[in-house]
Amino acid sequence: MDYGLKGKNVLITGSTKGLGKAIARIMAEEGANVIVSGRNEQEAVKLAEEIRDSCQVRAAGIRADLMARGAADQLFDQAVDALGSLDILVNNAGIWPTAYVKDMEEKAFEDTIYLNLEVPYILSRRMVNHLIGQDRKGKIIQIVSQAAFHGSTTGHAHYAASKAGLVTFMVSLAREVASYGINVNGVAPGMMETPMTEAALTAKKDYYNSRIPIGRVAKPEEVAYAAVFLASNKADYLTGITIDATGGMLMR
Repeated sequence: MDYGLKGKNVLITGSTKGLGKAIARIMAEEGANVIVSGRNEQEAVKLAEEIRDSCQVRAAGIRADLMARGAADQLFDQAVDALGSLDILVNNAGIWPTAYVKDMEEKAFEDTIYLNLEVPYILSRRMVNHLIGQDRKGKIIQIVSQAAFHGSTTGHAHYAASKAGLVTFMVSLAREVASYGINVNGVAPGMMETPMTEAALTAKKDYYNSRIPIGRVAKPEEVAYAAVFLASNKADYLTGITIDATGGMLMR
């Protein structure tokens, strides 16, 4: 199937590992030019080189520590400089700290809200103005979570709150920019085998598997295809929706 992504320019945050890396690879396989970004410059540059060599597309690796104030704006400017323009933004970067509310430090809560919610707002705002300024249509995909709808029982209330806020922000933004031809959608993963979840899965994988009707934790690629679909021309009539890629953890 042709997803209409050939020649499209894509920025994916947090794309040196896990889900973001899978999204970057699949986007490139479909012919899109990609910006790989992450805190480790060497990893970002290496992955971009691999993508260029294997997929024959343009790719650039950019270091971005998005916890630093101003880093999101800097990343957006560098991405535009590298590719000339952007068509698709995937807000994937995030943190998943663990602490029950009774023990949670305010800084941990604030950091989670900042990276998981405020940074997507900053980049989405930049993307919207970029597209409107060039009179271009485009796509914004927010990586949310099943926890946005279920909450958390495992010490991730701050994460769940940040992702619930991102869902509501996504819907509001989708309403605001639909008339400009900008689609804003979300993907809600459940548990995936990624570096972010490695410790939790090592400690109690059977517990997490027992919560998933399909019976197993996802591979990143299985969730990445949902994001690629929402970025494609096959999703031009979809906006303000969330695809639940959870193996049945979330059924609505």
